[in-house]
Amino acid sequence: MTPFKKVMLFCHRWLGFISGLVVFIVSITGCIFCFQNEIQDAMYSYRTVQNTGKPYVQPSQLIAEVKKAFPKASPDYIYYYGAERPAGVLANLGKEGYEYVFLNPYTAQITYHEKPQTNFFIIVEYLHLYLLLPPAIGKWIVGVSVIIFMMIMVTGLILWWPKRKSDRNRSFTIKWGGRWRRVNYDLHNVLGFYATSIAMILAISGLAIAFEPVSKAIYNTANLGKIDYKTEVTEPKSDSLKRAGLAAQPVVNTAFAYARQQVPQAQMFLIHNDPSISGAIGVGAYAKSMHYSHTTGFEFDKYNGKLLKSYIYDKKSPGLKLNEMNYDIHVGQIIGLPGKIIAFLASLICASLPVTGFIIWWGKRKKAKKGPKIRHPKMAAA
Repeated sequence: MTPFKKVMLFCHRWLGFISGLVVFIVSITGCIFCFQNEIQDAMYSYRTVQNTGKPYVQPSQLIAEVKKAFPKASPDYIYYYGAERPAGVLANLGKEGYEYVFLNPYTAQITYHEKPQTNFFIIVEYLHLYLLLPPAIGKWIVGVSVIIFMMIMVTGLILWWPKRKSDRNRSFTIKWGGRWRRVNYDLHNVLGFYATSIAMILAISGLAIAFEPVSKAIYNTANLGKIDYKTEVTEPKSDSLKRAGLAAQPVVNTAFAYARQQVPQAQMFLIHNDPSISGAIGVGAYAKSMHYSHTTGFEFDKYNGKLLKSYIYDKKSPGLKLNEMNYDIHVGQIIGLPGKIIAFLASLICASLPVTGFIIWWGKRKKAKKGPKIRHPKMAAA
């Protein structure tokens, strides 16, 4: 082995020790989360409703029903997930935390409610994002581990790279008929090679979701530095000095109606009522239900209903469009079911790499302790 590859091996091994457990947890939870919608749809009947063909009830009606059931509720988010899906309201109950309330979007009848932290897939998501630690701590542990993992993938690729043409076949295939140690070695090297490009995409998209500097770097790169990030993404504020002049109809209703009128083909709508005194009401109109990569948004003054800002999809910069694709890229759904399967398999391979890598290291360590076998020449027969 060349001195350069020895350095790469040292880095590969010790970076693996540092990040291995976190990479395993993040990868396994990523596998589960890829199909969380499909699994929950199969398990829970409240996640689907019959499409009656009638108009959706107004957001204010959903809010009123939630407030009847939870008088302390401050509905921060309202979701219209699609024609055959329930509406959802994420209600802030103050010291009691949040309540996620599902309602029939045609009748405003409450069909189910739960504390988000009791949902298995929310727990999986928080384990994936924060390792169930306080977000300020867990986010950085996961982020640093993912960056280290990207370095490991690069060093692994350098170590894997075949020296001779004759080695190439062996480098691309797993020798299933070999001894278990050889199979484990091939699982680590060969599967690691095949997963590298997808793993890099998943890692970068995940970092972009969690860290603004990463999403900003992607934004600037895609826009070639020609468009100011803050100008395009900064949300406007309501005029809190004009609180006395409230609109006759609840602004949340007019905002929702405007978004539906402007984007009639949208399948999903997300309404955010910023609870701060100068916060605006934002409405996102999404092209496809449960997909977040193709959206047009509007911001309204919550006191008088004035349209403050529009984010028309066709007018967005390439950088903003790319950043809005991050979630769909991260879970693979950007290309539908095949993408989810690819993301699932890549995550599963990533979870296996710390395990197979540790087994390789442990086997070499035991071999080194035993020392080389000494062969004694047989005595010739007299």
